[in-house]
Amino acid sequence: MNYPITVLLVDDHAVVREGYRRLLEESGRIRVVGEAANAADAYQRFCALEPDVVVMDLALPGVSGIEGMRRILARRPEARVLIFSMYEDAIFVRRALDAGAAGYLTKSSAPHVLVAAVDAVASGRRFLSDDVAHTLEAATEVAHGALTAREFEVLKLLVQGYAVADIARQLGLTQKTVANHQSTIKQKLGATTSAQLIHIATRLGLVPLTASPAVQAPPSPENGEEGRR
Repeated sequence: MNYPITVLLVDDHAVVREGYRRLLEESGRIRVVGEAANAADAYQRFCALEPDVVVMDLALPGVSGIEGMRRILARRPEARVLIFSMYEDAIFVRRALDAGAAGYLTKSSAPHVLVAAVDAVASGRRFLSDDVAHTLEAATEVAHGALTAREFEVLKLLVQGYAVADIARQLGLTQKTVANHQSTIKQKLGATTSAQLIHIATRLGLVPLTASPAVQAPPSPENGEEGRR
């Protein structure tokens, strides 16, 4: 890896970008060559500067950070984009990684972690902050061990807002069987109420974020202003 590592910072708060700039450049091996406050400007700056690493927030005005990253990768597939976000839920991390992010860390990470993340991503390695890695590990353990295939079917329908009676009709089960599945799922995921169950399921990325008449999904940074801090 050639030094200094050149970085483009993408965050809609100027004071936050200034803090990141100072933090990164104090390392002596990273140089911030540009800044952007939204995805459109980030794309233009990326094309003009061709930085080694793009440090991208998810919650941006207008187009989301994930969509902004997709545009950058469409232009240069080998680009290295590091997501630096307040969101630590597994579903957001997976969306970012699936979209091509080279790394993901949360804004609750210690300052030196950002420097380490940029170093790793610039060197061609994937980087996940400890809290993100733990969340993904927990989600994987639940997905592969805790819930049976039938329980997953019931959980998906519960998150979509279906009542026990409706789920029973769809799956050809008795209402008592579905209610028992619901109780077991809550116990396995550590939920005491249906609202907690939905929150845990979406946070762990076990089911997609959906919005139905019965259940409204939490704000997503992919929805522009709806995912604002």
